[in-house]
Amino acid sequence: MRPHYLKALFAPKSVAMFGASETTDSVGQVVFKNLLEGGFSGDIYAINPKRKEVQGQKAYPDLDSIGEDIDLAIVATPAPTVPGIVEQCGAHGIKSMIILSAGFREVGETGRALEEKVRDAARSHGIRFLGPNCLGLIRPSIGLNATFGNNKAAEGTIALVSQSGALCTSILDWAENRDVGFSAVVSTGIAADLDFGDVLDYLASDPKTESIILYIEGLNQSRRFMSGLRAAARIKPVIAIKAGRHSEGAAASMSHTGALVGGDEAFSAALARSGVVRVETISQVFAAAGTLSSKYKSSGDRIAIVTNAGGPAVLAADHTPEVGLNLAEIGEETIKALDDALPATWSKRNPVDIIGDAPPERYREAIDICLRDPEVDGVLVILTPQAMTRPLEVAEAVVEAADKNRKPIITSWMGGRQVDPARAVFRQARIPTFNTPEAAIDAFHYLAAYRNNQRLLLQVPGRLPIDHEEPNIEAARLIIESALNEKREVLTEPESIALLEAFHIPTVRNGIARTPEEALVLAVSMGFPVAMKIYSEDISHKSDVGGVKLNIRNAADVRGNYRELIERVQQKRPDADLQGVTVEQMHRTTNGREVMVGVINDPVFGPVISFGAGGTWVEVLQDAAVALPPLNDRLARNLIRRTKISKSLDEFRNMPAANTNALVDVLLRVSNMACELPWIQEMDINPLILDERGAMAVDARIVVGIPKPSTDAYAHMAIHPYPSDLETSFQLPDGRDVAIRPIRPEDAEIEQEFIRNLSDEAKYFRFMHAIHELTPEMLVRFTQIDYDREMALIAVTEEDGSEVQHGVVRYVTNPDQNSAEFALVISDEFQGHGIGQRMMKRLMEIARARGLDLMEGEVLTANHRMLDLVRSMDFQVQRNPSNPGVDYVWKQL
Repeated sequence: MRPHYLKALFAPKSVAMFGASETTDSVGQVVFKNLLEGGFSGDIYAINPKRKEVQGQKAYPDLDSIGEDIDLAIVATPAPTVPGIVEQCGAHGIKSMIILSAGFREVGETGRALEEKVRDAARSHGIRFLGPNCLGLIRPSIGLNATFGNNKAAEGTIALVSQSGALCTSILDWAENRDVGFSAVVSTGIAADLDFGDVLDYLASDPKTESIILYIEGLNQSRRFMSGLRAAARIKPVIAIKAGRHSEGAAASMSHTGALVGGDEAFSAALARSGVVRVETISQVFAAAGTLSSKYKSSGDRIAIVTNAGGPAVLAADHTPEVGLNLAEIGEETIKALDDALPATWSKRNPVDIIGDAPPERYREAIDICLRDPEVDGVLVILTPQAMTRPLEVAEAVVEAADKNRKPIITSWMGGRQVDPARAVFRQARIPTFNTPEAAIDAFHYLAAYRNNQRLLLQVPGRLPIDHEEPNIEAARLIIESALNEKREVLTEPESIALLEAFHIPTVRNGIARTPEEALVLAVSMGFPVAMKIYSEDISHKSDVGGVKLNIRNAADVRGNYRELIERVQQKRPDADLQGVTVEQMHRTTNGREVMVGVINDPVFGPVISFGAGGTWVEVLQDAAVALPPLNDRLARNLIRRTKISKSLDEFRNMPAANTNALVDVLLRVSNMACELPWIQEMDINPLILDERGAMAVDARIVVGIPKPSTDAYAHMAIHPYPSDLETSFQLPDGRDVAIRPIRPEDAEIEQEFIRNLSDEAKYFRFMHAIHELTPEMLVRFTQIDYDREMALIAVTEEDGSEVQHGVVRYVTNPDQNSAEFALVISDEFQGHGIGQRMMKRLMEIARARGLDLMEGEVLTANHRMLDLVRSMDFQVQRNPSNPGVDYVWKQL
């Protein structure tokens, strides 16, 4: 309802530039020149106390001498002057700044201290700023070019947000010759204040932006980044390129931005979980940008290829599985139709080779026939210029076919001068076109990846599935705290196994023996065979020092193996304090597969769950996939499928299929550990033995540490799990129990039924227009929420063993992070029972606890019951002169 807090940055009406200059090729000269020549219709002021005039414009010594309101200040002066300039802007009520100056954290401690002064000054005046050390910002729709680049950006629908200014200029240069336009180009620099999350907040609701490209080197606030990213990706496609994929690149990224650089696998998992498509090279960014600027947004992964040459089609077919796509298996009806339309010498399969002399009509018919096949999700059309081909006319025929079909058509007109006019036709029609078949296949991959990652985005699981037994978190906490009190970070194996047992993960029986006789008693009580492992707080990897004996099958061997283990390890690790051995029952199975489940605390994204091949070859095989918690059944199965070891879990020769459900259950419980135990820094369950009967943890290693203090139990996580601690209940006068709890993704069905059963008046009062039921998109948006940014509470009763919803109240945090907009609706049957007031009070308690200070909303003037309710709760009510019939209501929390 209120203007976005970045409106003055992206849509200023007046701009003042500190450091405007006439010194050739200086930052101040280039930026001010770009401001003047960009076509900006607002006022532009040059601030330079040493000059009367700059580039033909009057120069002012300071803001006082301008005497006008300024929306945006741009700074291109030496770093030591910037804190004073921020103070000057704050005194004049300026709320947005772009700080281009370098010389802050990227140069060391002196620069970091200076940066802190800038941040403190800005915070004290409520100023939000871009930079420092950034290229600036371009907003083509208003003619604002506040950068020191030599490129101009054409107006379009793609927003580019980059930590690298040089990358911005490269993409702009590329775009100029390809008719690709931008809604915004933003260089964040070192992001001392405004970061990706803030910019994404604005772009998510920006009507001029249809898709977003991100270049990421490092992050300052992962939760804010994930929150903004997921919000934007729900609404429009986002493509990201992440630098620092390997250790050398990560070191360069760190020195460039000063931001934390997380593990590359964790970054990929975070982007996919956010509904984002990741690319790895600049050339792929260009391919993605071309695809995003087309009329196609998503598709399946089954591709048909129509070509007039066999060689390029083979290259495309080879590349298809490399990017996770499939060549479509065209049906018999399609083959018959192609037989009727094409020469007898056509290829009779996919790729569909329509022969080198193919005229435009043959291309059009082949494309139409392929697109009608339900097994085809899109068509790649290839043309090589031959003596008898007509590239331009064929392109026009392809455009005609595209106009009649919704499935994607992507083209590769190979060559140069002969096919340039045809490529221009494709660009005009917003049909992606590429110079090589491989690049065109990449474009199909981006469309398919976008669709798949959107499905991951819709998964918002709780910390623990509803049907799972609650873990003994208190016992686990005490085990960890005891170790930390003893100044130990690595838990012993018995402690690690006990931690798993507290979360109901199946483990082998084990015990500690400090003498050979104790080892014998334990082995006999467990039953043979047993394993014996050295027990020492100083030794983490027992196999490395010969500290493991397996398959001990009788009592006579136990005491001898005890002594042999102690002597062998003493020789290899004389410094270690050997406290005995651990005796474990061997897990008996003839069909077991050894896998590993782990947790690592990533410096950016917090806990990350890994799954892959296990046993002693784990480092050699390097077969693992990672995912961010919390997990649910679908996410856990997706994690399993992304590994090579997953193929061995199926039935194979004489081995029955492994119990995948048991593996999923372990992954969900490990996810619960990651949610509830912020102390965990590393955890390996290796091996976890999986067979047709279930899963068994045979060995575990856990490293713990002291987490950062926080009032939020899940502050250590990048994605907030379902907040079960907010659940409450009460009883109606008639004895019915009512639960008020946060909405869950699983509530889609009862939410839809609740809306269907509302009266027409209640629906109109809630949505301010006629509605029968929620669309699938609305249903997802209302039930798959980001608990870090918003909250929705539902009131439910249990009837005939199922939950029935009777009310819902929600707030969504405004971009200023200080206020929230609310909405409330109660079923007609339950109105008058005080449920609405109870739910509003609970919602405001949650908002207040999360640091919000204002609750606001819009209520139809005719909705007397709602207005009476908010007045009874001390809300202020004000008529909205710009929107008659709607009242604005608000309350300070």
